[in-house]
Amino acid sequence: MHVRPAAAAAAAFLGLALTLLGGTASQAAAGPGTGPGPAALGGPVVYAHRGASAYAPENTLEAVDLAMRLGFEWVENDVQRTRDGELVVIHDDTLARTTDVEELFPDRRPWRVKDFTAAEIARLDAGGWFGEEYAGAGVPTLRQYLDRVRRNQQRLLLEIKKPELYPGIEEQTLRVLDEAGWLDRRRVSGRLVVQSFSADSVRTVHALRPDLVTAFLGTPKVADLAAYAEFTDRINPWHTTISAEWVAAVHGLLGAHGRPMEVDTWIVDDAATARKVQEMGVDGIITNAPDVVREAVGGF
Repeated sequence: MHVRPAAAAAAAFLGLALTLLGGTASQAAAGPGTGPGPAALGGPVVYAHRGASAYAPENTLEAVDLAMRLGFEWVENDVQRTRDGELVVIHDDTLARTTDVEELFPDRRPWRVKDFTAAEIARLDAGGWFGEEYAGAGVPTLRQYLDRVRRNQQRLLLEIKKPELYPGIEEQTLRVLDEAGWLDRRRVSGRLVVQSFSADSVRTVHALRPDLVTAFLGTPKVADLAAYAEFTDRINPWHTTISAEWVAAVHGLLGAHGRPMEVDTWIVDDAATARKVQEMGVDGIITNAPDVVREAVGGF
């Protein structure tokens, strides 16, 4: 395992200092009109993609806990829906890549998440594929995941995955967030961001909860950015698709909360690329190897 205790301790100290000073990890997530941005705080925000997924099975509670032990506040996850309406945390719309579903349910090809009940998914091993030490890790429900992130005092970048497969998932996700205590003023203003590759999904979330920070996943043309700024606060692109000029164009627009829009890029797992996007001026870096990125860019 690639753990760097000194770096983790430094990040934990910075997080404590930010808390005592009343700052937050991200400009847009600080809420309308408050808080310093990432540049003022010394570096881009580092988001642990699907938890610390370079070192633990993605989107599991174990990956969330490892991110915490490494000293990272922000974790990212993916949300989909089961056949009987439970929201679960998994990236693919099929279960085959990250669970033993083919072994337990050999006749249920193509093993789509939406074709299985929550009880059936709860039987699956979502960790053994990654390593023997993680055998038995489960696919968490969104409620379980939210409880763990909250217990760890972490912050959440939540992605609504494949919303076209799950009509109404935006409203349902917000309902679960509310029931779990994630839509109170403090969390909405500094501990939660909702994103999606679907502009319609992001627009829906913004319409339902205008106070919530949202992000669109993708790289719109500069000429189209103003339209996105009407319903979102961030544009989160793949790192290979951007330039310093494009980042500056995003920063030049005011987002849905009347503040300069932000850019959080993905998936950056090596030091050289991390430094490259930092030089472009990104506000955040989403990564499977958060310790590597933090060491490269001095982020938090």
